[in-house]
Amino acid sequence: MPRRSVTAEDVRAVLVGGELLVPAESVVTDLAREEAHRRHVTIRVADSPERFVRPEARVVALGADHAGYELKQYLKRYLEEWGYQVRDLGTGSATQPVDYPDFAAAVARAVAAGQAWRGIVVDGAGIGSAMAANKVPGARAALCYDKATARNSREHNDANVLTLGARMISPEVAREIVALWLETEFAGGRHQRRVDKITQLERASQDKSS
Repeated sequence: MPRRSVTAEDVRAVLVGGELLVPAESVVTDLAREEAHRRHVTIRVADSPERFVRPEARVVALGADHAGYELKQYLKRYLEEWGYQVRDLGTGSATQPVDYPDFAAAVARAVAAGQAWRGIVVDGAGIGSAMAANKVPGARAALCYDKATARNSREHNDANVLTLGARMISPEVAREIVALWLETEFAGGRHQRRVDKITQLERASQDKSS
């Protein structure tokens, strides 16, 4: 049986301070060890060659402004049916106007802090929420409007926040996008190098501002 590699992506799927149980004979990459140290995650080897046990890996942070409230509620029901634990970060009304950057930032921060595995934000067009979420260090937000963009954002860009435009797509299309986006793995390989460069740009900006 080939040995399973434990990657930084596996570690990022665990909440900060949590534990990652990995199969015996696994190979832990250097990046995974660095990420585990940064996030205070304990990597423990199982006694049997079972697949990863990640009890916190299915937490999804969900947020929306008033324009996205109804679609948020619709998606929340499906997420729970699919077995995900949902952290609903608001808003709580379709009639009370609120500002989308507040909710995009809340979702992005939850993901960046390891309090959620992935995040989904809904506003009228999805554009502003993507812009706001991407200002949070550690968040890689992608606006997706069909299954092709959803798959690409995960396979190529390792997006950890999805933004949707409630006025641009139907609830059924949004549901299909979310299902595919959550199930699609990052392809790694040459794409990892490019995602690393995004992270380097982020860190360079942080260094300049400090």
